[in-house]
Amino acid sequence: MSKTIVLKHRPEGIPKATDFEIIEEEQPLPNNGEVLLKTRYISVDPYLRGRMRDEKSYIEPFQLEKPVASAIVAEVVESKHDDFKKGDFLTGMLEWKEFQTSKAKELRKVDPQQVPLSACLGILGMTGLTAFFGLNRIGAPKKGETLLVSGAAGAVGSIVGQIGKIKGMKVIGIAGTDEKVAMLKDKFGFDTAMNYNKVSDMTNAIKEHAPDGVDVYYDNVGGSTLDGAMKNMNRFGRVVNCGAISLYNETELPTGPRLETTLVKKSIKMQGFIVNNYEKDFSEGIQQLSRWLREGKLLHEETIMEGFDKTPQAFIDLFNGKNKGKMVVKVY
Repeated sequence: MSKTIVLKHRPEGIPKATDFEIIEEEQPLPNNGEVLLKTRYISVDPYLRGRMRDEKSYIEPFQLEKPVASAIVAEVVESKHDDFKKGDFLTGMLEWKEFQTSKAKELRKVDPQQVPLSACLGILGMTGLTAFFGLNRIGAPKKGETLLVSGAAGAVGSIVGQIGKIKGMKVIGIAGTDEKVAMLKDKFGFDTAMNYNKVSDMTNAIKEHAPDGVDVYYDNVGGSTLDGAMKNMNRFGRVVNCGAISLYNETELPTGPRLETTLVKKSIKMQGFIVNNYEKDFSEGIQQLSRWLREGKLLHEETIMEGFDKTPQAFIDLFNGKNKGKMVVKVY
């Protein structure tokens, strides 16, 4: 038998364990041209919350009573595919199942001798690529500029800040606990950081940490943090809209300050993106991230929860700020 996690209810507000259901199915057998995969690591990411809404977006929503899917590292346990053999490790978008078959068209092989398997979901996976392309292609970082990162202790933000330091920037992080603030400065080399839970006025708090203004703001949270950052942007600044976790669970969209006059007066570029916009350049990104990792210029933090059944809770914990760095579920 094989366990599968399906979406039972569309969440209202913060997701709950009862929004998911674990069911058992017969373990599948591969047909010709397929591989049988055993899930080893599952990535849980904030963007999955958007797919749980029944609304049109850049990717199809999850269907009720159907499996949830995300980036996964899996082991080939049986192969009827010419390009793969038993014992190979593959990564790509797969369903939350203990065992599943796949034609492996959009999966890539990874070598556990070169990198930890979990890193293929984080710093050398979509997380690292999101940081790399968002900052470099939209943020256009320059030596001596000031970079502000929200959600800085998370999977993407912690990498963004480190790349900013590699590029010679002053880097300021925003996180949710004193422990995370210390980690940003002591482990990841941020110049300074603040705990947003101890900030009463985000605009003034950012000004204190960035008295000369902000040139690049990498936004992972949206909401009032974005409002405060916009008031501190320098002329010709760039705002990278990667995520808006502060809004994902809102049942009604809150109204914030209007940004149009700020964008015009300061000639600011503000652009959202999804990492697949740069899919044709993924190999370039992975090569550079791997090089920095080998050279010790990049460090990564993981929060690993063990057990397939814990996957929904690991996802829910993202919205309670319980992760440091990348949240990953270790299945086997």
